[in-house]
Amino acid sequence: MASSTLQRSIGPGILLAGACIGGSHLMSSTTAGARFGFALVGLILLTNLIKYPFLRVGTRFTAATGLSLLEGFQQRNPLYLPLYLVVSLVTGTFTIAAVSFVAGLLLTNIPLLAGLDPYGLSIAVLVVSGLVLLLGHYRALDRLSKLLVVLLTLLTGIGAASLLIRGPVGDVAASWVGADPSPWTLANLAFLIPLMGWMPGPVEMCVWPSLWMFSRARDTDHTATPKEAEFDFNLGYGVTVVTAMFFVILGAYTMYGTGDGMLAGSGLSFAQKLIKLYTAAMGGWAAWVIIPAAFFAMFSTTLTCLDAYPRSIAAIQGLLRGQDRGDASPGPQRRRFQFWVVLHLLVAVLALLVAKGGGIGVKDFVFAAMTGSFLTAPLFAWMAMDTINSSLVPLEHRYGRLTQAFCWFGLVFFSGFSLLFIGRFFFGLGA
Repeated sequence: MASSTLQRSIGPGILLAGACIGGSHLMSSTTAGARFGFALVGLILLTNLIKYPFLRVGTRFTAATGLSLLEGFQQRNPLYLPLYLVVSLVTGTFTIAAVSFVAGLLLTNIPLLAGLDPYGLSIAVLVVSGLVLLLGHYRALDRLSKLLVVLLTLLTGIGAASLLIRGPVGDVAASWVGADPSPWTLANLAFLIPLMGWMPGPVEMCVWPSLWMFSRARDTDHTATPKEAEFDFNLGYGVTVVTAMFFVILGAYTMYGTGDGMLAGSGLSFAQKLIKLYTAAMGGWAAWVIIPAAFFAMFSTTLTCLDAYPRSIAAIQGLLRGQDRGDASPGPQRRRFQFWVVLHLLVAVLALLVAKGGGIGVKDFVFAAMTGSFLTAPLFAWMAMDTINSSLVPLEHRYGRLTQAFCWFGLVFFSGFSLLFIGRFFFGLGA
């Protein structure tokens, strides 16, 4: 791979990283470390590993066929595209509202903004994100997301390294073999399922890099080869795994033994508690690292989600009507995409206002979205696996027997935990 063409191919994978490094890392990974030390590192790494072949499908399919994964869904099974559309419509605005809510909460840690309404700050984050997408299009999304991902990776890396040098606040080393309390109880399913739901991201994200690849190709006048596209995906995915470990270290080294109340109370108390615990363990200087790192994580997620959900829905609309390929080309397709961006923004604002009126906390808001993502994971995992291994894909680009076997293991894993969760919380299993 020539370095010049490889550089022009890098983008969709980094955008995926920007979408992933948000609620799952800042909230779930940090809380996992705070409550259970390093006991859940294995589960976090396993979940990343299991989701890898499914999330890679969009990149691999588009690089091999020249079609978007949504086109593949439509050609493979007439039910796939409507199913994806329904779930995207239901989860899209709720997820966008949830991640912007956390971003707004984190802004209250900035002295000049401390007295402002966090819901108003969340709406401001949404408006800024919408303007970036509507005025700057894909190019602005690509450039800004790369900057944010680099900054938050560096900042969280600095924070984790400083803690490793300084040492933990408690006996966190013992948590490798036996955390107290243990995470492996039915009572903790309400935490473990959301943790896996967005770790590193929902399985429906497999479609997003596929669509971004078309915009990246137009922006750079270069169509990525399969090797270049997979390098880009692997780079972004590697960043998500590394930063997840950084946030576990941050939580374990600063809060182990005191993390049970991390998500209790209002969202405002969560954001302030998070920063106070870091600065208490690391020193006042840590605020200059943790506050921007945490905000960049959530802002990049808000920005990419506000692009990806409308982009997917606009593409599906074009495909179902037979109007176009849904690749967000300039003209009617771009206007359709812009319409869905505005609509998602307005509905997300409405969701935030309803949440404010109902006193909904950050835990309920975000963890509900995470749980829904995990419960729909078996459906999207099956759709992805079925499409990449179909006759639509040249034989050399389909998954081999070993990868297919691992995908089946992933399907069983997702389905088993989903059934366990449903049995526990809807039928009282183990209560």
